[in-house]
Amino acid sequence: MPKIGDIVLPEFPLLLAPMEDVSDPPFRALCKEQGADVVYTEFVSSEGLIRNAAKSVMKLDIYEKERPVGIQIFGANMDSMLQTIDIVAESKPDFIDINFGCPVKKVVSKGAGAGILKDVCLMEQLTAEMVKRTSIPITVKTRLGWDHESIRIVEVAERLQDVGCQAIAIHGRTRAQMYKGNADWKPIAQVKNNPRMHIPVFGNGDVDTPEKAVEMRDSYGLDGAMIGRASIGNPWFFKQVKHFFKTGEHLGPISIEERVEAARRHLQMSIDWKGEVLGVFETRRHYTNYFKGIPHFKDYRTKMVTSDDPKDVFAAFDEVLENFSDYQFSS
Repeated sequence: MPKIGDIVLPEFPLLLAPMEDVSDPPFRALCKEQGADVVYTEFVSSEGLIRNAAKSVMKLDIYEKERPVGIQIFGANMDSMLQTIDIVAESKPDFIDINFGCPVKKVVSKGAGAGILKDVCLMEQLTAEMVKRTSIPITVKTRLGWDHESIRIVEVAERLQDVGCQAIAIHGRTRAQMYKGNADWKPIAQVKNNPRMHIPVFGNGDVDTPEKAVEMRDSYGLDGAMIGRASIGNPWFFKQVKHFFKTGEHLGPISIEERVEAARRHLQMSIDWKGEVLGVFETRRHYTNYFKGIPHFKDYRTKMVTSDDPKDVFAAFDEVLENFSDYQFSS
């Protein structure tokens, strides 16, 4: 069984990836209910946190029902990252994850996220000092490299492990690829197969069907799968994968009643946690997938993603339930 420090995980755990404006407490709760074994917060800016920026501080909210849960932080300044460790530790996460993989320009331009892949020595130093700073396990999420010519992920993973990193999740693309092309899991398998590696190696990127999760487990031999985009508006993905692991068959389609109930709960939890304005706005990206496959759905979706009043959005959910109660989703 893979372990993060003293945390024993199930065989081949499914991890909800840290995603900005997605993996907040409401969505984490839904995914946890549907089988996610480990969840991560949205990534937290070290600079924002030490300046007590409200949005950064809010991201530290974690709940007992989520455990094991990791708080992910990003930054490139040693002093700021160490101060951040002290602040984050007060929230008592099960582990603290360092984001060395975000490809977004505004993060990379500051030398953080995937930007640090240009400076592996700094990557190693930051990890080492953060490990020394806390008794909470430190983990890392990263990419294969800055670009195809600079892939050194086997060496990088070994160096991070040697300074105390307790687990590593690797996205199978370079920063130069962003999210284009196909994720390459072969270099991740090379990390796992390195005889010097003894920490869990989790794969990330393009796990969007149960079959691909099986492939990552059986053909590439990784320790777990980190699920990102496939879960947006589809918290059932974790349950679907686990059902396939157990039976070799696809789980039956999610009913319209289940979809509407999840969307309704998601919106209400978001409003309760972050207020009406943000609660309504930040759940919009999920609705396309919640109701994917329903024909002639454009008018309903438009109401959901353009209405600022939550009453209107809840009313749209009710209309969907009333008008599509007999709709049969394909498996």
